[in-house]
Amino acid sequence: MKLQTPVTDERCNVGISYNDKILMLGSCFSDSIGTQLKNFGFDVCVNPFGTLYNPASILSSIRRLISGDPFTAEECVGIGAGDGRVCSFSHHTSFARGSEEDFLENANRKLQEARSFFMECNKVIITLGTSWCFRHVEKDRIVSNCLKRNAAEFERIFLDEIQTVAMLNEIVTLCHDKEFIFTVSPIRHFKDGAHGNQISKASLLLSVDKIIRSMGSGLDYFPAYEIMMDELRDYRFYAEDMCHPSQQAVDYIRERFLDWALPADEQDRLKENIRAYRHGCHIVK
Repeated sequence: MKLQTPVTDERCNVGISYNDKILMLGSCFSDSIGTQLKNFGFDVCVNPFGTLYNPASILSSIRRLISGDPFTAEECVGIGAGDGRVCSFSHHTSFARGSEEDFLENANRKLQEARSFFMECNKVIITLGTSWCFRHVEKDRIVSNCLKRNAAEFERIFLDEIQTVAMLNEIVTLCHDKEFIFTVSPIRHFKDGAHGNQISKASLLLSVDKIIRSMGSGLDYFPAYEIMMDELRDYRFYAEDMCHPSQQAVDYIRERFLDWALPADEQDRLKENIRAYRHGCHIVK
């Protein structure tokens, strides 16, 4: 009997290695997998601006890493809803601090650290989360996070396939000396509604497929979304919110990713690093 519809895929034509320096950008799925890779001994920099959900914000982050332009007081934004802390529209709220000075010190220190890593890295893994995004009307820019501010400040927009392909093309062109692995986050954005979430994911999937077909070597796609939808379709593989993958699902997809991307002659090293990490954390498995 077949009790699953397994997602099959050829071996990765980009791959990752313990010899690589890997930048990971994107949704909170990047945070989860990136943290695990770091724990298992890979040289990884994960989301130096915090979690990023849409292609426009990821492109803006790449541009900032290339330019190295420091964040300024003009970019500081107070978080709404009576929070009182300071952040920017380029960052996730995890970067928020109690004052402009503290925010800028931390944000610019992280920027310089990440830029140094970025200039030396040879692999970039991008996890796209959603095609829906918010444009700040007054500043006329797509924000990485609305920072709990009044909804009237923003216009909700959808990045279609043409726009997303153009953004991904610019990312790859700007980083011409690096190889890319793209993936689409399995996290369901139900604030967009069930249909809106599917349209969003479809646009991302079509855009990634088009950019890989058009630009050829040095790019690949890992089917994290498909594995979640087809192999792990049972609700027991979801967290309590029924939208995020459970830890078991994250672990499974990470195993599938490393089986797909890591060369066979480094698998023993990976297993040893996993054992050492679990021993250090007193995790029994």
